[in-house]
Amino acid sequence: MKIVSARDFSLQREVDYGTPEQNEAVCTIIQSVRQEGDEAVLRYTQSFDGVSLIAEQLRVTEEELKAAYDKVEPSFLQAIREAADNIRAFHMKQKRNSWMDLQPDGSLLGQIIRPLKRVGVYVPGGKAAYPSSVLMNVIPAQVAGVPEIVMVTPPATGGKAGIDPYTLVAAAEAGVTEIYRVGGAQAIASLAYGTHSIEPVDKICGPGNIYVALAKREVYGAVDIDSIAGPSEIVVLADDTANASYVAADLLSQAEHDEMASAILVTPSQRLAEEVSAEVQRQLAELPRRDIAAASVAAYGAIIVVDTLEEGIHIVNRLAPEHLEIMTEQPMEHVGLIENAGAIFLGAYSSEPVGDYFAGPNHIIPTNGTARFSSPVDVDDFIKKSSMIYYSKEALLRNGETIMQLARHEGLEGHARAIQVRLDNEKKAVDGDGERK
Repeated sequence: MKIVSARDFSLQREVDYGTPEQNEAVCTIIQSVRQEGDEAVLRYTQSFDGVSLIAEQLRVTEEELKAAYDKVEPSFLQAIREAADNIRAFHMKQKRNSWMDLQPDGSLLGQIIRPLKRVGVYVPGGKAAYPSSVLMNVIPAQVAGVPEIVMVTPPATGGKAGIDPYTLVAAAEAGVTEIYRVGGAQAIASLAYGTHSIEPVDKICGPGNIYVALAKREVYGAVDIDSIAGPSEIVVLADDTANASYVAADLLSQAEHDEMASAILVTPSQRLAEEVSAEVQRQLAELPRRDIAAASVAAYGAIIVVDTLEEGIHIVNRLAPEHLEIMTEQPMEHVGLIENAGAIFLGAYSSEPVGDYFAGPNHIIPTNGTARFSSPVDVDDFIKKSSMIYYSKEALLRNGETIMQLARHEGLEGHARAIQVRLDNEKKAVDGDGERK
């Protein structure tokens, strides 16, 4: 793993918007699904996944969900249930309530909070199965009160025909009963515009490959989306007290995601930098997904040596990483200085996988530096808010002239007259002594 000084490390970040060919392919798929519905979905499923289906086979049956339980270990079932409990408990603390504020003049102002009606969750199945992503998408939506949650996932997981049973069990445990075996851009189009078999949704959530990401960007506006997810990334901020083997293992935990994942150590310790570099190579040789991790480390991995921890914190804030681990002697002293990070892990025992799977916070986190302005998925992603205004006559009489002045300043006389007609009407209704006729 290469060791560089802070001045030699480029903080420039490239967002992958896909090649022209990929964008064209996605647009073609979306247009075909809009026009042909199930027929296009089935054709692309055969072409891309190598699975031949008829429309009646798109939806996963209740019998398949029950049968999936026979294919997973009891220990997995226990683990997924414990994780679900933790995730649900964390997200329950995020719930919002509608509110109303009664003014002294009788006006009533407030905000009405309602859940989205129907949400689509995309669960990838290209290189591996991700049952944890099912929980992280579905549970916040449930806590928000979304009544209809539909899941789509490719009909072949990891290149093998059939949906991974662990994914199905996770969905069943989360309470999802409407599941379709369709993936890629065609799945996103189906959720956005609907087909004969799949009703459209209000929002699409969940990570996927570049075609899924481009499709989500293309359908945004017809539906809402959570984000355009990029490759996974981790930054470890560590001082001389950090355990090199812990740091190396955590860097590789992200590098094994895919070849474009980014793993970076920021440290003022030259000794730690050298130890971690050597430890990464040692652990890499024993990693089952070493080819993927090695490509990631070679292309996007780095150890940045800084003069001080303060300089390291400055670099972290500029990187705005998806995952940030702080492995310093006193991590709580530094967390308040972190302005940009999707999720922050403090101390030697808060390894990133703790958050990925079990602790409770959501693992769907902003990537590509977007933690500068966005946040992890939470309950707020599945609600909508309506402002409520009940203005009393007293309030309008008192503030009407001010409202008209603002409207006329903007050249909107119709707005002003909508107020004026009410003020004039009230004046007509009152006699010279201030009493109503």
